[in-house]
This record gives sequence, C-alpha cells and structure tokens, in this order.
Amino acid sequence: MNPEWLPADLSVLPRYLVALALGLLLGLERERNPSAKAGLRTFALTAMFGAMASHIAEKTGSPWIIAIGLLLSGAMIVAAYMEQPTESGDPGTTTVGAILVCYGLGVLCWYDELQLAVMLGIASTILLYFKAELRGISEALTRRDLISFLQFAVLLLIVLPLLPNQGYGPYGALNPHQIWWMVVLISGISLAGYAALRIVGQSRGTVLIGLLGGIVSSTATTLTFSRHGKGNEAMGRLSVVVIVLANLVVLVRLSVLVGVLSLPAFGKLAPILATGLAIGSLAAWYGLRKLKPTGETPELALSNPTEIRAALTFGALYAIVLLASAWLSDQVGTKGVYAVAAVSGLTDVDAITLSSLRLFSLHSLTLDETIFAIILAYLANLGFKSALVWAIGGWRMARHAIAGMGAAGGGLIIGWLLFRV
Repeated sequence: MNPEWLPADLSVLPRYLVALALGLLLGLERERNPSAKAGLRTFALTAMFGAMASHIAEKTGSPWIIAIGLLLSGAMIVAAYMEQPTESGDPGTTTVGAILVCYGLGVLCWYDELQLAVMLGIASTILLYFKAELRGISEALTRRDLISFLQFAVLLLIVLPLLPNQGYGPYGALNPHQIWWMVVLISGISLAGYAALRIVGQSRGTVLIGLLGGIVSSTATTLTFSRHGKGNEAMGRLSVVVIVLANLVVLVRLSVLVGVLSLPAFGKLAPILATGLAIGSLAAWYGLRKLKPTGETPELALSNPTEIRAALTFGALYAIVLLASAWLSDQVGTKGVYAVAAVSGLTDVDAITLSSLRLFSLHSLTLDETIFAIILAYLANLGFKSALVWAIGGWRMARHAIAGMGAAGGGLIIGWLLFRV
C-alpha cells in the first residue's frame, strides 16, 4: 500500500504507521499489567524497529538483519527481567512472547501484509487481555476433554490427508477422502457443542442445556431426559423443554452442514428450515411459559464425539447410506432415495443429509429431490424421537414433547410448501 498522493520518498510511511498502531495496541494491554517490563512505548518502538529492520534489510540485500533484530528484541526484554525480577515472581515469558510477536508484526507491515498484520495484532491482544477467562476454560476442561481435542486433530490432520481422493465401488460413490471429510465435519460440530457444554457447565439452565445438547447429540439428549422425566412431574416439565429445544437445534445444525457443503442447496433450504425453526421456537416459548420448568437440571451423559470408534461408526454409516442411496436411485429412481431417507433418518439425520448433498453434487439427484430427502429424514427423526419419549418417559411427558416437536415438523412442511417453487 503506497498511496500516490505521498511523495516518492515517503510512500512507505503508511507501513510504519500501521506498525506503530499495532505496537500501541499491544502495548496498551501490557501497560495494564503491573509486572510487565514493557508497555506502550516499548511495544510501539519494537513494532517500528521490526519495520525499520525489514526496510534496511531490503535496501541492503541483507535478510539476516531481520533475524538479528528479532534476537535483539528478545534479548532486551529478557535482560530487563533478569536485571530486575518482579516482586510477584512473574518470569515475564508472556511479555517476551508478545514483544517477539510485535516485532514480527512490524516485519509483516513492511512487506505490505497489512491486513494479515492487523488481524494477528488484534488476535494477539485478545489472547493477552482474556488471560483470566482462558485460564478458567483450561481449568474447566478435564483430561478426557483434552484427549477429545487431540483425537479431533488426529482425524483432521493425520488421517484425512492420507486418504485417496477418488471414487471407488459401484457408481464411484465411495470416496475415502470425501467420506472422512464428512466425519471430520460432523465431529467438529459435535466437539464444539461438547466443549461449550463442558466449559459453561451443565447447571446453567434448561434452555442452555437444550441448545448445547442438540449440537452434540439430540438423540442422546432426548434419551437422557426421557429417563429423568419419567414418573416425576417437575422433572418431566423440565425434560420436555430440553428435548424440544435439542431437536430444534438440529435444524440449525442442518443449515450449517448444507451451507458449508452446497450453497445452491442452502439458498433453497434455508428459508424452509427457518420456517420450521420459527414455528418450533414459538411452540417452545409457549411451552416454557406454560410448563414453567423448575428444579436442578440433571447431568447430561454425553460420550466423546471425536472417539475413533465413534468416527469409524459414523463413517461406515455414511458410506452405507451413500451407497444404498446411489443404488436405489439407479434402480427405482428418487423413490429409493426417499425410502433410505425415511429409514436412516430414524436414527441419524446427518448421514442422509450428507449423502443426499453428495448425490446432488454428482448430478444423481436434483435440487428439489435433495431438499425433500433432507426434510423427510428430519420428519422421520422427529417421529422416532417422539416414540422414544413416549416409550421411556410415558404419555404424560410425551404429549407435551410431541406437541413441541410436531410444531417444528409442521413448520418445516409449511416452509416446504411455501418455498418449493
């Protein structure tokens, strides 16, 4: 970025100004920390030093000057802590790291990576500012939770790159890389809900448990709260609200999946899902006011969504549904896909949603057929959940839950009738 209105010898001035601004931003946060050995001026000068060292290195053709500048910046702040240790015993590692990042931002500014430098500068300031909150999150996570993140990293960064990206089997429907990418996508969404639930705790309210439980697993949430609500009127009212909210969140989950994988399908499906969500939310709000759930929210038993066994199970299910859908579509047309949607949707909406989108991308299904298959799967899933609540929790609780889930299903049908053209 070299504005034409500046004289030629000052055309690089904006780079220095951005570096200065980023240094001041980081320094402002460190200035608030009494134990920090560097504040506004030090950080501002360090960012300017990074830009200046890069400028000199480019002019002289000596890139090693940048590395020397980085070493000098780090040595300066380390020496400050060694010469005069803080009373709190803070070794100053965070401030040292921040100084080095600040220097690097100055270097990026000189090489005209201004947008990247600004983004990284803001992100770094956020990390520095929310120290207490980040520590609280880390303390809330257990060893099992940390293993969940490591397992997700294995699924994404180790397994996925190793799988071949080509079709195998009948109709070339089985693409190992694409199948595993779907596993990673579902695991990532579930892990986000699982982590949020672990961080905020399960005693923060009925509504929050319903929303987060639906992100992780609406089936597990429905099963758990159907058991808790059986034979206990107060707990039954609470369970109804959680179950209805969890199954409403499935609509949001579906919209995220479709939005990530197919923008054409998202454009047509989004208003249909929004209609179902709006009508279902009204029913949930009415139920919340009428039932007035009270009492302590019971613990929601959820398994780790990134366990290798769970990932393999979903991958196998997705592959089976994909192959069955492709075969039946070839043999009997779209009615075969609808049959698979109705059957597989009883227990898992994700697999048929992903397989339908895959067939749409392969031009085996039209957009309307894809949308209808997803809607049918969700309706079948609501029917299965309703039967589950009735069988486990009894009719007294089930009638309220069925009314709430029925409102969501009815809203989806209304949306389909309104927006299918």
